[in-house]
Amino acid sequence: MTVALQHIGGERREGRGEEVHVILDPSTGEEVARGTGASAADVDEAVAAARTAFGDWSRRTPGERSEAMHAWARILGSRAEELSALESRQGGKPIRLARGFDIPGVVDNVAFFAGAARNLEGKASAEYSGDHTSSIRREPIGVVGSIAPWNYPLQMAAWKVLPAVAAGNTIVLKPSELTPLTSLIFAETAEEAGIPAGVINVVTGSGLAVGDPLISHPDVDMVSFTGSTAVGRQIGAKAAGQVKKVHLELGGKAPFVVFADADVEAAARGAVAGALINTGQDCTAATRVYAHADIFEVLTARIAELMGQVTIGAAADEATELGALISLAQRDRVAGMVDRARETGAQVLCGGRVPAEAPEGTAFYEPTLVIGAAQDSEIVQDEVFGPVLVALPFETDDEAIRLANDTPFGLAASAWTGSVFRAQRASREIQAGCVWINDHIPIISEMPHGGYKASGFGKDMSQYSLDEYTQVKHVISDITGADHKEWHDLIFTAES
Repeated sequence: MTVALQHIGGERREGRGEEVHVILDPSTGEEVARGTGASAADVDEAVAAARTAFGDWSRRTPGERSEAMHAWARILGSRAEELSALESRQGGKPIRLARGFDIPGVVDNVAFFAGAARNLEGKASAEYSGDHTSSIRREPIGVVGSIAPWNYPLQMAAWKVLPAVAAGNTIVLKPSELTPLTSLIFAETAEEAGIPAGVINVVTGSGLAVGDPLISHPDVDMVSFTGSTAVGRQIGAKAAGQVKKVHLELGGKAPFVVFADADVEAAARGAVAGALINTGQDCTAATRVYAHADIFEVLTARIAELMGQVTIGAAADEATELGALISLAQRDRVAGMVDRARETGAQVLCGGRVPAEAPEGTAFYEPTLVIGAAQDSEIVQDEVFGPVLVALPFETDDEAIRLANDTPFGLAASAWTGSVFRAQRASREIQAGCVWINDHIPIISEMPHGGYKASGFGKDMSQYSLDEYTQVKHVISDITGADHKEWHDLIFTAES
């Protein structure tokens, strides 16, 4: 089925680029849709549409923006099943995950930012100097160029679009060319809800054809990107050359620290669920289990047992618990990292292969548990982005914290313990933007998501993300009416 993959100025249209993008369900190998990618000229038109719409949208009252976004949430909620099915098919994502997590999360996010639009925070107005009244304005930045990834196509697009639009900005969104379909519906339903045409534009294409022109466009005031750390560094460097504000949510390598006093069964179940959600294609997924030596063997044995019980299958099958990876290339990348771990002495306790029964053209990989790898090895240090968990033992609490922090990343982590003191220490000393205690993965609209270190900077979700898409202005007004101010004496002599 050929579809138009661009949404510019309120119009769904075909791209004028040279690339043809084929959207596949990697759990079946079936084609979902195809379309022509955008050109640099399409990007220009999308940015121009956003710039034109900014004048009106930025002057709307917070209440008006809020009302439209509440209507948007209702429309999306009414189309939840349709969106779930499409989100599942275009990414090979289990329908139970799309229906139970992705789409409900998006609807809740829209509802949250509908309220947040009316809650711009700042310091109280007061006479801080004694002779002037100072007040703070939070104003929208302008046109935001946003690039969203393929692992949670609609949810990650929403995390970028919603705070920006709630604050009065306009958007040109580049979804992944692998998974653009739900983002296009997202933009269309926004206009159905009363958000003006041009506020949200979507241009689909590769990073070279569309991403680069969008980032470097002189009329784009801010760049927001979710994706790998390597690409984030490139985007940050390009944006810095034009002194643009940048928001980066990058890779992760989340530690899962299990102390000796933890509930081993709870930790084992949490590790499997946290490692396998979205087939491990989650930047906050549990990837590194550090377990106390006293419980290491029993914990890893139970994790391997639970992994062996997971049902692998097509995305649309209600029984499927683990779907496919996004592509054959990603499957081969994951397999290569596991194979290299084996070659350097690590042991694969379970999984570690493409399922023998996997149909040709599908991108499945078995749930995999690796032990015996060195702390400085690739499988421990680098993001796998697949259903692969590596486990290492520790002896002391100090060692556990040190190992947890011993990667370039700092997006998320969890600590499992029955001690409030260990829990408090872990939450204080682990270097990550989110630390779960006795759980791993849950997110909520009211709380921020974002990383430390090479995992980027800036926050998604919550009031904090609304702040990312505003600029602060200090307005200071004289209240004396005097011709001569005391500070003028620094310039004028007493006689003058």
